[in-house]
Amino acid sequence: MKTASILSLTILLFIYSCRKDSFITSSDARVTISADTLKFDTVFVTAGSTSRYFIIKNENDQKLKLSSVRLMNGNASLFKINVDGIIGPEVQDIEIDANDSIYVFVQVNVNPNAANLPFVIRDSIRISFNGNNELIQLEAWGQNAHFFRDKKITVNETWNNDLPYVILGSMVIDTNRILTISKGCRVYTHADAPIIVDGTLQVNGLKDTVDRVYFRGDRLDDPYKDYPGGWPGIFFRGSSKDNVLNYAVLKNAYQALGIQDPSPNANPKVTINECVIDNAYDAGIITINSSVTARNCLISNCGNSIEIYKGGTYSFTHCTMATISNTYLFHREPSVILTNYININNVPSPADLNAAFQNCIIWGESGTVEDEVVTAKNNSKAFNVSFQNALWKVTTPPANVTGTNIINNQDPQFDSINVSDRYYDFRLKSTSPAKDAGSTTPILLDLDGKPRMAGPKPDLGCFEKQ
Repeated sequence: MKTASILSLTILLFIYSCRKDSFITSSDARVTISADTLKFDTVFVTAGSTSRYFIIKNENDQKLKLSSVRLMNGNASLFKINVDGIIGPEVQDIEIDANDSIYVFVQVNVNPNAANLPFVIRDSIRISFNGNNELIQLEAWGQNAHFFRDKKITVNETWNNDLPYVILGSMVIDTNRILTISKGCRVYTHADAPIIVDGTLQVNGLKDTVDRVYFRGDRLDDPYKDYPGGWPGIFFRGSSKDNVLNYAVLKNAYQALGIQDPSPNANPKVTINECVIDNAYDAGIITINSSVTARNCLISNCGNSIEIYKGGTYSFTHCTMATISNTYLFHREPSVILTNYININNVPSPADLNAAFQNCIIWGESGTVEDEVVTAKNNSKAFNVSFQNALWKVTTPPANVTGTNIINNQDPQFDSINVSDRYYDFRLKSTSPAKDAGSTTPILLDLDGKPRMAGPKPDLGCFEKQ
């Protein structure tokens, strides 16, 4: 009897030993990976490298074979991998014993002064086993810059033009705090990184190209560098006040400027002077019951140039709103939308609207839009909208507005438009009907910082023909 028991135990141990030495092939094999993303948050000031690791654990009572651990960019990747002592970019047929684990080391080598590097370097590692694929995302900082991840500005802060600024995650300017951005700064934001202003944003660009302040997405490689919607935009919320943007350029946002609620004081919530908003996927400027003053601004090739909802107080002087259908944006929405209400659960929520457009050009081409200015009014609140000395493209004049000296459906004759080469020069030809068609304003310079015509006849739009 004792002999039989020993024999049975021996057989069980043999079977168990064989089971541990065999490979599990089921797609339900249990595998734990210690990270789904590796972030190399190191700012390099000289060429160098840094490393991270993650663990792959076999949670099964049988051996597991990883068919492949592969860097997706292969030999072109700036990352290097070492899988259980074997160097990549791809390592195949890695065996992990039952209930055991292996280490995968990842290294990135960066020369921060290499101009062809993106600000954020990305790749991924694909782990393949039993018909399954798992991806580990890799992210490292490339060119030398100021990097901020989920930054909150809780004291007054000034950014100077020493290095670019790269925003990952988001950035929030706290209530009653001021962020001042000096001339020449370059701000690059990631696809999920809005700039949220609960306090005050002061942008102090100057007229020369090198001295303007640029906001754009952090993808600078082809074709992504030209895609609209590459970053969310700048959003001014309820407590925000006294925001001023001078000589700023905002490119490729989803909604370049989103402005919500009246200003807490008597000043406009946002003042926009000599700025360019270009290639925004949804809107260049979108507001809900707020206040904006803009002069000498170019809002070009956006889903909508300006969307104004639920009233507010607005002034646009010497602005050009122009959209030409192109590879990335088909012009199917009006350039300017004005309403004194929004619907909340199908119930109108109205507020007084006061908006004045003087010496502006509102134009679109090669799309399906016949009326570039569209209005909608709720009779329970004021609707005071005026256009003085404007050139616009409309078939049906907008309702409930006052128009004085309007040039209707005449091509503004922009200097040069070449859609295939993505070249747009919205300055005016000498034969433009917008030339000398404006009314007198106190504005003595144009978007280029060049003088406007002295006397009663400046040009329409943001550029004065020199």
